[in-house]
Amino acid sequence: MILCIDAGNTRIKWGVATSATGPWLAQGAVLTAAPQDLPNQLPGCAAAGSALVCSVAGDQIDQALAKLLESRGIAISWLRAGSAAFGVRNDYRNPAQLGADRWAALIGARGLHRGPVLVVMAGTATTIDVLDASGCFRGGFILPGFDLMRSALARNTAQLPLAEAEPSEFPRSTDEAIVSGCLAAQAGAVDRMFRRIAAEPHACCLLSGGGAQRLASVLDLPLKRVDNLTLEGLRRAAFEGADPEFDR
Repeated sequence: MILCIDAGNTRIKWGVATSATGPWLAQGAVLTAAPQDLPNQLPGCAAAGSALVCSVAGDQIDQALAKLLESRGIAISWLRAGSAAFGVRNDYRNPAQLGADRWAALIGARGLHRGPVLVVMAGTATTIDVLDASGCFRGGFILPGFDLMRSALARNTAQLPLAEAEPSEFPRSTDEAIVSGCLAAQAGAVDRMFRRIAAEPHACCLLSGGGAQRLASVLDLPLKRVDNLTLEGLRRAAFEGADPEFDR
């Protein structure tokens, strides 16, 4: 049994699994700002296992998570990006610089699709990564997520609101213009990167994250929604055996 934890900028997602595939035994999430809420959510069986964690939440949250889990008797390991692991090769100029969440998502994507794949994580930030048919991570985009784009306009301009509206092909209000523009920027970046692999056999896009549903509605490409792709990568890594990219 393994507890997988994805500590992001906004939420700490978790799942308990007994195998690399199939249904999760339990899943949930807490706000990153309130890691102390995590132990109260975890099922009692989690204390009998160990945890594999990836985090982009910062040292303070990482230390709090480690203390909370260790107080429950849960042994903790950390997934870090490296040059290669679990069928994925990392072509970043500095492989260790790749975010642990992106690395876990790539590992998860490789387990789900053996052809060329665009891995899109639509969260606080949107990441758009190319994984080729051989399992090589070729590179990708990072841009502000949809909500971050909206809030940046509201925060840094004098007259633009924090827009709430349905997107429109021809926006005729300021709120519609902001929402439609932010969503179009997200979709345009995905479409632009997908063109790099679109002509290859079995190319598809795997889309995950809190903003996946909104983004999926404006994409016109071979697409599969995957809930918690980062957690899928963590459990694949955990059940495929010890790996040198774990920190204990």
